[in-house]
Amino acid sequence: MLLNEVTPRVFVAATRQNDGKTTTSLGLLAALERRYGRVGYIKPVGQRFVEIDEQKIDEDSVLMNHVFRLNCPLVDMSPIAVEPDFTRRYLQNANLDSLIKRIHKAFDRVAWEKQFVLIEGTGHAGVGSVFDLSNAAVAKLLGSKVVIVSRGGIGLPIDEVAMNRALFEAEGVEVIGVILNKVLPEKLEYITDFARRGLKRKGLELLGVIPHQPILSKPTLDLIREELKAEVLAGAGRIHNIVQRVVIGAMSPANVGKLLQPDTLLICPADREDTLAAAAETSIRDEGRLAGIILSDDIHPTPAARRLVERFNCPVLFSPEDSYTVASTVHDLTVKTRPDDTQKIRLIQDLIARHVNLDRILKAL
Repeated sequence: MLLNEVTPRVFVAATRQNDGKTTTSLGLLAALERRYGRVGYIKPVGQRFVEIDEQKIDEDSVLMNHVFRLNCPLVDMSPIAVEPDFTRRYLQNANLDSLIKRIHKAFDRVAWEKQFVLIEGTGHAGVGSVFDLSNAAVAKLLGSKVVIVSRGGIGLPIDEVAMNRALFEAEGVEVIGVILNKVLPEKLEYITDFARRGLKRKGLELLGVIPHQPILSKPTLDLIREELKAEVLAGAGRIHNIVQRVVIGAMSPANVGKLLQPDTLLICPADREDTLAAAAETSIRDEGRLAGIILSDDIHPTPAARRLVERFNCPVLFSPEDSYTVASTVHDLTVKTRPDDTQKIRLIQDLIARHVNLDRILKAL
């Protein structure tokens, strides 16, 4: 089968997981859509997936389709989802040719009548090597040049970019440049200057430097609800509130109001009705101060506590886990942008438009 070699494309890779590859892809796709009109997206190999119509679809493909309405079957945007036993089955009975054909067919469908296709990798350049479909190998299969996204800094990011670039070059794939993500705003000029110098010595161009935005790494109530499998008792309409701070309600009621800064998540057992009453007063007096409440420790609210729950101007969740476990789960969450995170999505698109040089990327292609 002949691969579409006409439609322009770029492969977005990263030096490691959670460096901002999906964030960058989302912003780039918005910029490309403004430039070209009809754009396509594909994540050939995905590791985090959801089931839709009995098909395993990568979460990032679902996100891109929701935001951009790409008019392409989700199964083509996510042709290979790495299930828990995928690697074992492959090592027992390698079927590389069929996987390659699946990726080729999916790309051709994604690229149909499109003016540009963005290809998103998964993890660093070597991810997928165990089943012969590393990011470097997939970029070669699709005839694409590569942009590498790395964490902000100078020494470590350039070291990691050099290591990843070596694997792409071993496959005959060209890396056209680097985007640094999550750079502290106060160090933006300094990092830009010296990272550009360091990359230039490696024959690479700095294509963008994205300032760190703490809100992008903060979870929503809905993500927390999903992770804890918590029950929504009230306030479902505000379930996408963003949590900036977590407080465990172990203090006296008199001190509750002092700790409930804007966008705070309060974790508190339902039998602490005095604490809940103080928090309710704060919520009513200063609407928006509380991001949400989680009633913990598997203590179901009494009728009096239920009446308090109904007074809150924020979501109230119920979890059987103890307060410490709930707080630890929230702290350890890997925060990914989700389809309903409209505030974050707008911010991401604006960041990429302002801080990544699309013209340089397109010229290099």
